[in-house]
Amino acid sequence: MRHFTNRFLWVAALLAASTASRPLLAQGGPAGGGSACCIVSTQAATAEEAKWLSFMREEEKFARDVYAQLFSKWKLRLFDNISRAEQRHYEAVGVLLTRYAVADPASGLPAGVYSDARLNALYATLMGQGLTSIQEALAVGIAIEKQDVSDLESALKETAGTDIKAVYANLMTGSLSHLESFEHVLEITQALQ
Repeated sequence: MRHFTNRFLWVAALLAASTASRPLLAQGGPAGGGSACCIVSTQAATAEEAKWLSFMREEEKFARDVYAQLFSKWKLRLFDNISRAEQRHYEAVGVLLTRYAVADPASGLPAGVYSDARLNALYATLMGQGLTSIQEALAVGIAIEKQDVSDLESALKETAGTDIKAVYANLMTGSLSHLESFEHVLEITQALQ
């Protein structure tokens, strides 16, 4: 977990540093002066980049929401830890949404509610499964992380932005780590039966 946190901090630093070498527009004040509420890239995201950034923002929210609910039900610390990691992922994608002036599809939506109808349906299905037993909850975690890895692989193919690639690569590392953790704990719980 410490390695993942250090890697996340490294990517956050990379994102901050990359803004210095990229032309920026500070909203809410004159260029070069005052504090800006938001920093937006003057380089627009491609349509595919914007589509994937929006989706990844909601997918990270989705994972966070599911794991928070499963922690509430089962009190398994793994769900709490990974839910917090998903919050950091959600925030990292939020930085990119701001940077590229892409509308935030998750803005103002409560837990368990998404702009993407497919995620709403999937949330209902996976929560129904995950609340039946601890083993099913772990299986839900495995399914989410496998899908996240697949989606990140697709998203990586659709961007040339080094900052976007860096964040997606970090999310991929996190998802693979989460997947391994869920699989390990499921194996233990099955052995104890």
